[in-house]
Amino acid sequence: MMPMPFHIRDATAEDEDQVIALWRICGLVALHNDPFADFRFAVAGPASTVLVALADDLIVASAMVGHDGHRGWLYYVACAPGRRREGLGSSVVAAGEKWLCARGVAKVQLMVRQTNAAVVPFYEQLGYEDMPRVLMSKWLGT
Repeated sequence: MMPMPFHIRDATAEDEDQVIALWRICGLVALHNDPFADFRFAVAGPASTVLVALADDLIVASAMVGHDGHRGWLYYVACAPGRRREGLGSSVVAAGEKWLCARGVAKVQLMVRQTNAAVVPFYEQLGYEDMPRVLMSKWLGT
């Protein structure tokens, strides 16, 4: 069966429910994150966006992209389970990399939760590699 054609664009506010449903189906939403707030913050830009791949007006893949002026980050990389192995995931990652390059960002990073380690070979195939670092965090009271 031939994969359906798709195109990638920046998400809009109207895409919020579809995108978050995709993130949930893909198991990317953590209890301590508000996906609605994450989506709205990224879409507001200017140092971030959410890219979506659409096929027949349905969102079938996404990547949240942002940068701090030095490093770029990919978050919420998702592909509809029934549409995997069609190039959607690698295409949305490539679109995120292109978005960062257009803003002069030379390095992109992403984090993979231990519970989602099965995706590591996908990223390795795209040229990503393990970056030996100590990752530290602190919860800020808000």
